[in-house]
Amino acid sequence: MKPFTERAVKIIQSIPAGKVMTYGQVAAWAGSPRAARQVVRILHSMSEKYSLPWHRVLNSKGEIGFRDEEQMMTQRLSLEAEGIQFIGDNRIELGEYQYEPESEWNI
Repeated sequence: MKPFTERAVKIIQSIPAGKVMTYGQVAAWAGSPRAARQVVRILHSMSEKYSLPWHRVLNSKGEIGFRDEEQMMTQRLSLEAEGIQFIGDNRIELGEYQYEPESEWNI
């Protein structure tokens, strides 16, 4: 596994229940701030294998990124089960729920 991918997987695994990170935030912590789309690919291809809490990663607006209604609802229900409240159909208040790792040692 490439170093960026390995770091991104560890970061995603570190997101606690009831908190979220953005794709760009994960990319930045993994060492490549412009690699948000790569984080999407990692989530798509590795979530099951590495038991990643994929539902805790949102876009930079605090919105669910899925356009598919079923996937969007699955993610929303998973986040609501962890106590996250939504504003409208698919957006949360990032300031309230965004996870900021304390330091790189967490990752």
